Amino acid sequence: MHAIHSVPGSLEERPRWVGDVMGGLTSAVVALPLALAFAVASGVDPKAGLYTAVVAGIVGSLFGGSAVQITGPTGAMAVVLAGIVAQYGIGQVMIAGLMAGLIQIGLGLGRLGRLISYLPFPVITGFTNGIGVLIFAGQLGNMLGLASLTPKGSLHHQIFWQFTHLSLANPATVALTLGVIATIVLWGKINQVVPGSLVALLIATAGSVWLGLDVPRIGAIPQGLPWPAMPSFDPDALGGLLRPALALAALGSIESLLSATVADRMAGGKRHDPDKELIGQGLANVAVPFFGGIPATGAIARTAVNIRSGAKTRMSGVLHGLVIALVVVALGPFAAHIPMAALAGILMVTSFRMIEWEQVKLLAYSTRSDLTVMLVTWAVTIVFDLVLAVEVGLVTAAFLFIRRMSDVHLVKHPEIPLAIGVPPEIASEFAVYDIDRPLFFGDAQRFAEMVLAAPGGRAIILNMGTSTTMDVTAALCFDDLVRELRRRDIPVGLVGLTPAVQDLLSRLGVIGRIGRTHLFSTPEEAVDVLWHELYPLDTAA
Repeated sequence: MHAIHSVPGSLEERPRWVGDVMGGLTSAVVALPLALAFAVASGVDPKAGLYTAVVAGIVGSLFGGSAVQITGPTGAMAVVLAGIVAQYGIGQVMIAGLMAGLIQIGLGLGRLGRLISYLPFPVITGFTNGIGVLIFAGQLGNMLGLASLTPKGSLHHQIFWQFTHLSLANPATVALTLGVIATIVLWGKINQVVPGSLVALLIATAGSVWLGLDVPRIGAIPQGLPWPAMPSFDPDALGGLLRPALALAALGSIESLLSATVADRMAGGKRHDPDKELIGQGLANVAVPFFGGIPATGAIARTAVNIRSGAKTRMSGVLHGLVIALVVVALGPFAAHIPMAALAGILMVTSFRMIEWEQVKLLAYSTRSDLTVMLVTWAVTIVFDLVLAVEVGLVTAAFLFIRRMSDVHLVKHPEIPLAIGVPPEIASEFAVYDIDRPLFFGDAQRFAEMVLAAPGGRAIILNMGTSTTMDVTAALCFDDLVRELRRRDIPVGLVGLTPAVQDLLSRLGVIGRIGRTHLFSTPEEAVDVLWHELYPLDTAA
């Protein structure tokens, strides 16, 4: 009898290349409808989304810092791109993307990839959720069949026009969109292998053709990839495209690095190189304009599918791009029959899932300041734009952080003088305090005011052990405090100064004014020395 072996198809036993092949194939199947949908959401031809998925997918995998990251069009970029198309036209999108790619390469070469860790969680959650709302709202025109009739302008004006002209809506497009949404939701409960978005797209396309529905369709996609060509641009327009390019570079970098971080947790293996990832994403965005593509980023959903399918190496991402290229070659003409309403349904489901409901709940139960930062960033994203949202979110987070840090406390220890034998009538004249946090510019003045307003004492003893660092603003306020206490003939004892804080205060002359004999290791030692200084006769007796 032969020995019974483990199932060769399991993720643990099969060869690594099998996992890469399965990951590449599966992520390509997921990416196909999303590439079309995100191109439509960006305001460009659907074929641009497919070209982007092919070129950016291959280049990003080959040169990026994550072995399993899948690069392609995403919803976050679509929101920014739609604004660029509306303001500058389709032709300038590719130039803005090329500029963004060069900026990303510069960020990677400058080793700035780890700066993503300094972006507050509420800011990320706020603008991610705002993007979800904008994508959903941006597809109302395709859902109602009014996209071709809607006047050009901002998204808010377009939505207002559509709601005031609901009588012109096409019932067939509404039904198709709702059918696609229902199919995706229900299919996810039946089958987790084949993407619901692809099933819904095929059913909606076949059904609309069979029923002969008069609905807008995306049009034929040329078979094969275009030959690389330099996109046309106006040199005079480069200055105006700098801010959009910075927005694309910032958003693309943030999304790609977040996706790579998620991939690290899912894969449980070697961590990605954030600087190399920025360079890889930058090279991808430099390459895609030459093939008629749009800016791309690391895509969290497609990366997750790639990992769950067993991918381990860069081969999976390269294969993902090659599979989409084969589909373009073989099935390009059939895309002419895909209804725009079907893509609207796919994007609406995607946008709803982009809203991080669990994180919103988490922030609702956290601090009020974190919830405020998230809500402000969310609102600014929807009402204005993503770049301003991140800027406002960071400023709000910084302001609330400074306010929170300025709530410094002095913890009084009246028992210490009594514990070392100071008479009760004298012990009340010794103010012994713990400072509960490091001192920065936001809380320095308040700290000085609290010490001067503190009750009772011929001597002030400050336990600085918790104040592990201090900036120059706080040090100067500390100097002013010492000068005022000297003017009042109140000696100061400092306990537990860290070397860094002591060095800063020494260089500013504060230690010289206090006197090195008034630097102590413990509060008890400080009380004992100052008691002998203030009451030499009583202590001698």
